[in-house]
Amino acid sequence: MAIVISIFQESWHLLLEASVYILFGMLVGGLLKVFLNPSFVADHLGTGKFSSVVKAALFGIPIPLCSCGVLPAAASLKKQGANNGATTAFLISTPESGVDSMAITYALLDPIMTVARPVSAFITAVAAGISENLLQSQKEGDWERVIDRSCPVDNCCDGKECPPNEHAAHHSFTEKLWSGLKFAVDDLWGDLAGWFFAGLLFAGVIAAVIPQELMTRYLGGGLHSMLIMLLVGIPMYICATASTPVAAALILKGVSPGAALVFLLVGPATNVTSLAVLFGLLGKRATAIYLIMLSLFAVLSGLVLDMIYNSFGVTASAIAGQAGEVVPYWLQLNGAFLIILLSLKPS
Repeated sequence: MAIVISIFQESWHLLLEASVYILFGMLVGGLLKVFLNPSFVADHLGTGKFSSVVKAALFGIPIPLCSCGVLPAAASLKKQGANNGATTAFLISTPESGVDSMAITYALLDPIMTVARPVSAFITAVAAGISENLLQSQKEGDWERVIDRSCPVDNCCDGKECPPNEHAAHHSFTEKLWSGLKFAVDDLWGDLAGWFFAGLLFAGVIAAVIPQELMTRYLGGGLHSMLIMLLVGIPMYICATASTPVAAALILKGVSPGAALVFLLVGPATNVTSLAVLFGLLGKRATAIYLIMLSLFAVLSGLVLDMIYNSFGVTASAIAGQAGEVVPYWLQLNGAFLIILLSLKPS
């Protein structure tokens, strides 16, 4: 009975940590739906096996969304015409970086890690996205997808015979905002909620069973350190910003900067919750490519980073201390209850 209670406690804790980021991701996804021109998505992220992936990876680097918050935004991009490779690149580059996490990385770690983090995220995202597009056959893919260019607010026009400049004046900003919010709740979260809560429960099981001591043992450098950190980071839910002080503490205890980078890349980009949702959003093969490429390039990035530190004779150091809670508890609590309420809301 105690283990069951512990599992639900861990799941609830994860929901609290993710709630505000998920709501923000839903908001971003809804706004993308009504304010981002479908032609832009189709032209830049829907065609081209290479260019669309690079653009999606660059697009995701500065956006401060975690591995759960990025899911609704990525689902919105996919619904508007982004191909699987571009969606995969966005799903990797976005949670691994962000302007907020890069600022904290500079404060708690050092300039080398601050540069290595977004660069590694970009390279990993591009490699995974291109691999997805190259392995995706014409028959399987969405290259011939017909983009819905109808009015995203109330379908007042079909988008074919109505000039864009004329249609832009059909609705006020408030109307577009309300329509985006409605789309986020009814469509985006309606598609993701079941997968999310299933993964959340599984995450609670892992969090309650796997001992945390694994993060601080045998991580002084080398391939084995990267692999151990990989195994620890993949199922764990932790946002890019929250992972930074953890990485700083690990380095102070003797963990190599490369192993810390693996944690910074894999932890925010994967967890059992997001993988469960990806399974429903992209399918088995795309999810496997996502996980394999992310793991491979995270380990390679960690090994290269250790070589860089060693070549310059630099000892990785971090400023001791904990970062304050980015989101206050009362806001997390309200966000969690709001997510539950939205999930129970009849369609």
